[in-house]
Amino acid sequence: MKKTVKDIIVKDKKVIVRCDFNVPMIDGAITDDTRIKAALPTIEYLIAEGAKVILMSHMGRPKGEPKMEFTLAPVAERLSQYLKKDVKFVSSPVVVDDSVKAAAENLASGEVLLIENVRFRKEETDNDPGFAKELASLAEIFVQDAFGTAHRAHASTAGIAEYLPCVSGFLIEKEVKFLGEAVEAPKRPFLAIMGGAKVGDKIPVIENLITKVDTLIIGGGMSYTFFKAMGLEIGKSILDEGNIGLAAELLKKAKDNGVEILLPVDVVTAAEFSNDAERVVVDFDKIPADREGMDIGPKTRELYGKAIAEAATVVWNGPMGVFELPNFAEGTKAVASYMADSDAVTIIGGGDSAAAVEQMGFADKMTHISTGGGASLEFLEGKELPGIAVIEDK
Repeated sequence: MKKTVKDIIVKDKKVIVRCDFNVPMIDGAITDDTRIKAALPTIEYLIAEGAKVILMSHMGRPKGEPKMEFTLAPVAERLSQYLKKDVKFVSSPVVVDDSVKAAAENLASGEVLLIENVRFRKEETDNDPGFAKELASLAEIFVQDAFGTAHRAHASTAGIAEYLPCVSGFLIEKEVKFLGEAVEAPKRPFLAIMGGAKVGDKIPVIENLITKVDTLIIGGGMSYTFFKAMGLEIGKSILDEGNIGLAAELLKKAKDNGVEILLPVDVVTAAEFSNDAERVVVDFDKIPADREGMDIGPKTRELYGKAIAEAATVVWNGPMGVFELPNFAEGTKAVASYMADSDAVTIIGGGDSAAAVEQMGFADKMTHISTGGGASLEFLEGKELPGIAVIEDK
């Protein structure tokens, strides 16, 4: 068990919190503030407990330079609205300078300061000890609450813990609880659903889960690589050529472990990658050479729905088809809907699946939606994440 903010006294202490405020922006305006809202419980707790709160985050990819289109100023404004109090924002091209140090030093208990985008310094992604020390110099306690970057060993996520005692915020605590229990002590039957286009990204996850799940559903673009491994015609469907052999090995490994793998039994095909393309449903082993698979078909939706209904724990990562094209989003929508109706513990592993569930209005029906796509994948792989490893044990 890792220590959380509730395990320490924060009253009148300067507490620096690593949040994930990497929110999408268009023309300087925030278009989705889900990540800001996810950070609020920890920040509100620290304010209520009388801490002097200093927040830090990255945004976008300024590549180690102070590019003002990636400033966190709009985040400070949005936070002020949600917290109903002024969030002080001190912008510095070097992130930490004398004005930032003075602002941190002069914070009163219950006040909040946000510092500039940590990736304005290239030392951040290099996990440079000098920069980590500069960040640490602002505070007395480090709270790690940015799950979305916990798989990166950066100065603000891991390096800083060399100089300050480190505990987790509520967001990290929740992520570790749900993802950890799903992998190590799931309620059974345990079902994992893997979609998306690239088999390569998911192979380590599938390898880890094959020894833990009862059933594994494979859908989306990656299913065609598995069909290819079975010697089937896949037409113009997306193919991860370098991983055909690995897909074949995974099918064998599942069989050896007594794990049922469910692949699509029918697919929605199109002659071209377009929302207006004519949709033709064919059986999985009858994909015409001049068409490409774009979504799972109606029989597959029914098959997957039955498996979801019978499960006690469901983890889902990756869409079932080209869900960004509305006419090929039915499979992804169906899986989201079945999970919303399920009594199981339902966990969405961030990324495109999280976006799809939010977009389709099913978010509040899920047990847990991870805030980190890459981090949740690495967690499900069984890897130790650097940003979590640094949190002190209870």
